[in-house]
Amino acid sequence: MRDSLLVIDVGTSGLRAAIVRPDGSVEHNTYRPFAPDTPFPGLVEFDAVRLAATVFEVAEFALHAGGPVGGVGVTNQRASTIVWDAATGEPVGPSLGWQDLRTVGECITAAADHGLRLAPNQSVTKVASLLNAFDPSRSRKLLFGTVDTWLVWKLTGGMLHVTDRSNAAVTGMLKADATGWDLDVLKIFDIPTSMLATLVDSIGIVGPATALTGSPVIAGLAGDQQASLIGQCCVRPGQAKATFGTGGMLDINTGTRPRTINGRSGGGTFPIVAWTYGGEYTWGSEAIMLSAGTNVEWLRDDLGIIENAADSHAVGSQCATTDGVVYVPALLGLGTPKWDYGARAALFGMTRGTSRAHIVRAVLEGVAHRGADLLDAVETDAGFTVEALRVDGGMSANPTFIQALANTTGRPIEVSPHPDATTVGAGYLAGLAIGTWNGLDDIAANWRPDRIVEPTARLDRVQWAKAIEQSSGWIPELSALDF
Repeated sequence: MRDSLLVIDVGTSGLRAAIVRPDGSVEHNTYRPFAPDTPFPGLVEFDAVRLAATVFEVAEFALHAGGPVGGVGVTNQRASTIVWDAATGEPVGPSLGWQDLRTVGECITAAADHGLRLAPNQSVTKVASLLNAFDPSRSRKLLFGTVDTWLVWKLTGGMLHVTDRSNAAVTGMLKADATGWDLDVLKIFDIPTSMLATLVDSIGIVGPATALTGSPVIAGLAGDQQASLIGQCCVRPGQAKATFGTGGMLDINTGTRPRTINGRSGGGTFPIVAWTYGGEYTWGSEAIMLSAGTNVEWLRDDLGIIENAADSHAVGSQCATTDGVVYVPALLGLGTPKWDYGARAALFGMTRGTSRAHIVRAVLEGVAHRGADLLDAVETDAGFTVEALRVDGGMSANPTFIQALANTTGRPIEVSPHPDATTVGAGYLAGLAIGTWNGLDDIAANWRPDRIVEPTARLDRVQWAKAIEQSSGWIPELSALDF
């Protein structure tokens, strides 16, 4: 009999455990909010001990409700940084979320002094900052891990210190070809190699999770966007998915052709390790939107013109067009293709006749336009044409947005049956390792979109380009930053 899987899925603002069945269904999905702390602007911290305890709680609940499993898959927010004492298992200081910006200066210095192109969301400068604060002499036996590494260490009672390349590649410490840790970078930041985890396949048996009932084997590890990519069955080169949550990520499978991960491409995308399986690398390209669902939250929480997120569809669909109103969703700046941290959100084209419905619809169409920007960028950088775009995330439930996305991209939009495809993706990873599925063809066969939305018209991309240009460079000092 084929085995079910326990999945542990740790996001930026919450975490869950669930049971993934051999037919790809997800049961006993147990969620707990787990928002990071922001003690000062730009600082993002979390309690790693409490994180692990909450993971154990939801995992045991899912196991009790769903019965025995054959393996465990772990997926997580990427690049968040934990440094702990190997003997006591206690973190040496606060764990730093990927959004933490305290090391912006170090990133600028690394570029000027060493030619390293590092972003503050990567782990390397965070690790150095924690070491400088809590072990300046580098004399303690400390371990570093992203969230996957920390959880595996806790789940195995401190026996295993591992990570996979989909997570390691976003730390800033992996070689450009992803074959091992970059000793030159470690030397620059005075990070001992003894702190770093052993690299393992994303798909493969790692060891028993002895801290859980039944000690099921940990068999799948991946960063959240990579898990979403395989969770939406994008297992063939040229297949792509987009996730529209608080922010937006568009990832494309570029196959096994060797690539490098030494920074952002000319089109504003990033090469990624999608997963490794049997020692073979599958690569991808990733495009990033800094704010997606955040714009709907702004309508709800700050402007107060909708009561809940679902109202954005109800209100936006009251008009057939925006009547010339264009919204640029740059609340946190612009990401791919033209990275501009100093760009700011803007509404253009309003008249005395502009209504609440026009503004709400413009916000949804603005996020859709940004989605089309991301798709254009990955197609250019990766050299593929995407026939249909698969979509998950909270905004995938919004019919007005999904139709706008089809109309801006000119492609069919295939909506995932799972709003959080990361969960089922981590199940696929672990299931491939233990034989629940026999290979990637089995995963491809599992794709059954909730609905397919075809384009009905093309939105004005020329006008959109003018709006982007107007909103760019609003804060020149921030626009000058380049990571």
